[in-house]
Parts: sequence; C-alpha cells; structure tokens
Amino acid sequence: MKKLVAFTGSGISAESGLKTFRGSDGLWEGYSIEEVATPEGWKKNPAQVLEFYNLRRKQCIAAQPNAAHVALRELEADFEVHIITQNIDDLHERAGSTNVLHLHGEIRKVQSSLNPRFVYGMKEDTLVLGDTCELGSQLRPYVVWFGEAVPNLDRAARLTAEADIFVVIGTSLQVYPAANLLYETKPNCRVYLVDPAADMLRLESHVTRIAQPATVGVDILRKMLTE
Repeated sequence: MKKLVAFTGSGISAESGLKTFRGSDGLWEGYSIEEVATPEGWKKNPAQVLEFYNLRRKQCIAAQPNAAHVALRELEADFEVHIITQNIDDLHERAGSTNVLHLHGEIRKVQSSLNPRFVYGMKEDTLVLGDTCELGSQLRPYVVWFGEAVPNLDRAARLTAEADIFVVIGTSLQVYPAANLLYETKPNCRVYLVDPAADMLRLESHVTRIAQPATVGVDILRKMLTE
C-alpha cells in the first residue's frame, strides 16, 4: 500500500468556520500575534493569553469536520495515510483519521509552564490562572508559539521523505520551518497542492495544482488518485 502524506494548514479548517490564524489586518481574533502567540506575550499578560485560547478552544469544540477532513479519512481505504497538520484543532481526529501529527500543538491539551514534557488532556473548555500541573506550575496552552522550537518537525520530515504521494492542503507555504517540508520529498514522489491560490504560487514544475478550496479540491484529488 502506497504511503500518502497530507500536510494541512488553516485553509482546511476555515471551511469548518474556524478563522485562519492571521487576518488581512495582521490580527488574530482582534489580538496581535505578539500579544497571544509568543513566550513574551505569555510572560507579560498570561491572563490575556489564557482568555484568547479559551475562545479558540470553544470555537474548535463547536466546529465540525468538513468534507475535506472526511475525504482524507476515506483515502485510508486505498493508501497508508499520514496527516501532518499545522492546525491546533482536532477536526482530523474527529473525522476518523488515525495517523495525525500536530506540528504546532493541540488546543484541547495543556502543558506545564515549567516542564513541557508534562502534557494533559482537557476535560473542560476553560483554563485559568491558578490551574496547575503536578509540579505546582501554572498550566499553559499546549501550543507552539513563535520563537519556540517545533518538537515534531524532525518526525514530520522523516514521514515526508517516506511518502509516495505528498499532498499540501490549505496552506500558503509561508510559515517556516514547516513550509520546508515540500522539499523533503523523494525524487519520485507525486506532489499535489490543493489551495484556491495554487496557480499563483511559485512552485516546482512537478507539483500538480488543484486551485480549489479544500472541500472541493480534496474530493477532486481523491478521484484522481483512486480512479
């Protein structure tokens, strides 16, 4: 069975009603990235950071997987499918995908602010100051902020290098170092890009472009690969 690795970004979740991580005004839900997605922002105003991610968490819980998430799960009938996602929601898991690697963390988990190896699933949707881990330190969102290392990047690169088919879905390939995954594929790997702006991006000539939103484009891809 051929190995298909799908690299997904905010575009796939946007069609489930989740806003992309940065709007045209450079803000995320009305906040600057520096305020809510950096270690400095956490140190300066942890209550604001917790409030921001509480909102994001509630939005993620309310959202539902869309047709693109479901189509990726259906591809497991014909391929060994692995998903590498930049998204912090759990829509791939809720659609039934069995191999999901999160590069930037998971909104429904929390971690110790003292030792990042202490990670916990959340039963509630709200995290507040005073919620601590077993070490006694404040819990923070289990999210990789700007300026922090991406722990799963090496694992993602290894998966990508093993792929027979590599699919990029709903990402502009502008967020580094994750965007470099496209260049980890082996020479005979078939590469596809599903994104409304696919035709406008400067990419290698061997990349097959499907200039459609994820819900339409992944279904086109599925038919191309299985028929």
